[in-house]
Amino acid sequence: MFRFENSIFLYTLVLVPAFALLYFLLRNYRKNLLKKYGDISLLNQLMPEVSKYKNVLKISLLLSGLAFLILGIANPQIGTKLENFKREGIDVIIAIDVSNSMKAEDVKPNRLERAKQYVSKLIDKMYNDRIGLIVFAGDAFIQLPLTTDYSAAKLFLSTVDNDLVYNQGTAIGKAIELAMKSFKQEEKKYKALIIITDGENHEDDAISMAGEAAKTGIVIYTIGMGSVNGAPIPIYSGNQRVNFMTDNEGNTVVTKLDASMLEQIASAGDGKFIRSTGDDPDLASMLDEIAGMEKKEYKAQLFTDYVDYFQYLFGLALVLLLADIFVSERKNKFIESLNLFGEKKV
Repeated sequence: MFRFENSIFLYTLVLVPAFALLYFLLRNYRKNLLKKYGDISLLNQLMPEVSKYKNVLKISLLLSGLAFLILGIANPQIGTKLENFKREGIDVIIAIDVSNSMKAEDVKPNRLERAKQYVSKLIDKMYNDRIGLIVFAGDAFIQLPLTTDYSAAKLFLSTVDNDLVYNQGTAIGKAIELAMKSFKQEEKKYKALIIITDGENHEDDAISMAGEAAKTGIVIYTIGMGSVNGAPIPIYSGNQRVNFMTDNEGNTVVTKLDASMLEQIASAGDGKFIRSTGDDPDLASMLDEIAGMEKKEYKAQLFTDYVDYFQYLFGLALVLLLADIFVSERKNKFIESLNLFGEKKV
């Protein structure tokens, strides 16, 4: 298994394209300044020893060295020893609503992003339980089968977005039905389903489906996203909001939290409804209840020995940075004779 020991440092890779953009902006600015003094081709003739291409080579070496340095700090590792463990826990499936209404911004930054933050916190507080992810809108799909690999769970969570489900709508019942199929049918306990949605269910009878799930031993918790007063659904072009979603008559669509629906679903599923109105919901009490559920013993395979590969990346970074130091910005007569950079006049 491949992983980064210090994956938080991977975010600093954004510095590489940022510095590259800054370099080319400054290069273009310098070029515009030179144009004020005369024709560029004539100015180049006055500076015959200056290479037009070695600056690009040097910045490429420097930024490549920086990239490998960051990857080295993150420390890529490969698992070499897989061992079997016995654990005690329950199976928890989290179903996340990815319908258009989850774009509403009455919960900042929006309902879906805040829901993902809640799920990330839930994953951080899990220990021996298996976790699975379902995404749903007008239909429901398994995003991640039940697993004890919490790193994989966070990776799959990061990819959750509104475009994952083509059919729009909010079919909570389909998410519950899919969860029922994902759990072991022969077990009548050890199972919890957490549904995160605004509750605007228009597709099926979710309350009836929650009752059917409870008969199979699934305890259902619902987390309501949004406000009772509601909010319009923004439409973005790139990072800029250009409009709000409208209905067939041209009226702005306002999506509201249906707390009553979610309370009934949780009640039918022998669980609890938790409201989110911007502040963090009471996840602790829900986790305490889940932790108090009867647990089962299951086998899990985990990598226990990892081999570090940071030293190779540091070595590459050192070579590239040294190369940047020794590459001169001036033309080299021997290199110039080879015309590697296309600078030799015909």
